[in-house]
Amino acid sequence: MSYQNNEINTENIDTQNMQSDGPLLIAVIFLVVIGLMTIFSATAPKCIEMNINPAKFVIQQFLGVIAGFVGLKFLSNFHYKKLMTYTLPFALFVIVMLIMVKVAGVTVNGAQRWINIGPLNLQPSEFAKPAIVLLLAGVFYRNTQIFDNNKIVVAFIPILIMLGLIFVQPNLSMLMLLLATSVAIYICAGGSVKLFLISASCFIPLLLLKGMRGYQSSRITTWLHPEADPLGAGYNVLQSLVAFASGGIVGVGYGSSKQKLAWLPESHTDFIYAVIGEEHGFIGCLMIICLFWTILQRGFLIATKCQDMYGKLLALGLTFSICFQGFLNMWVASSFTPATGVPMPFVSYGGSSVMVSLWMVGILLNISKDNVKRIRNYSNVRNI
Repeated sequence: MSYQNNEINTENIDTQNMQSDGPLLIAVIFLVVIGLMTIFSATAPKCIEMNINPAKFVIQQFLGVIAGFVGLKFLSNFHYKKLMTYTLPFALFVIVMLIMVKVAGVTVNGAQRWINIGPLNLQPSEFAKPAIVLLLAGVFYRNTQIFDNNKIVVAFIPILIMLGLIFVQPNLSMLMLLLATSVAIYICAGGSVKLFLISASCFIPLLLLKGMRGYQSSRITTWLHPEADPLGAGYNVLQSLVAFASGGIVGVGYGSSKQKLAWLPESHTDFIYAVIGEEHGFIGCLMIICLFWTILQRGFLIATKCQDMYGKLLALGLTFSICFQGFLNMWVASSFTPATGVPMPFVSYGGSSVMVSLWMVGILLNISKDNVKRIRNYSNVRNI
């Protein structure tokens, strides 16, 4: 009997009982647990000093984790191809939230990036990460020739609006992450490297000369010579390096970090990796690297095994976004790159960040289930 006559419609097969990628899920769970433990360690002393609940921050983070795992469970059972129907409405929802940030957002440290909706404190730029990946994957899997495909405008208009609204917050670090993810998807979809290089050679100098604000451009100078202003612009970087040096190979022990007490700002967000380095040493830092490397390897493996281009690009974009952000946070804390203000996915404090990151993993797990489904269906057909 021929293959064509007995091909099973994989789109109608239930994937709920199929096993998803175990190593990916285990690595994510480890990072979430490490994040909760480190957030408590980094914030409890300050909470005690302020005479509030020492577990305030970790409780708030745990609520984001619960919402994240609920979404992860749902998306892991929701076929990823059905997401194409909801991509544009979701992108419009993100744009509305970004506009709300500009109109009635909360300003922290000179940046207007958050909105309060009842008891919720959301950062809409985090939702732009999956929105842009979904938009680009939905277009590039058909055609990467930008100027020959009119449908691509439908995706690029909301993307440009989102990037513009994020730029004026200002949130240059998130803008860089979204642009890097977009480029990765475009190149892996078979896009023109020459076109990218030409565009980059025009865009990057313009961004550096006209787009960067004074404090943003000073970060590059500070990164090169932090010792020139040890009590000012270079303070965060130097204190982060002191934390790593204090940790040594095995660290000073959980909860025993001294830098988090008064010297290391944003120890529970941007510089949480430095707290891990001080308390758990080189071994703890290496473990974090290995966990993100596992996510990177499993995500790319899921993309490789996926049989359709949409799933490949979706898996690649989500994996790149999560892991690039994670490694960027490590590079900043270790002074390999200028300070950007990017949190570490799953680990840094931030309900929106951990929630959206877990949702993105849920989509990856669903793609991995679809890979298993196709293999089983192929085996069944071979036996007919």
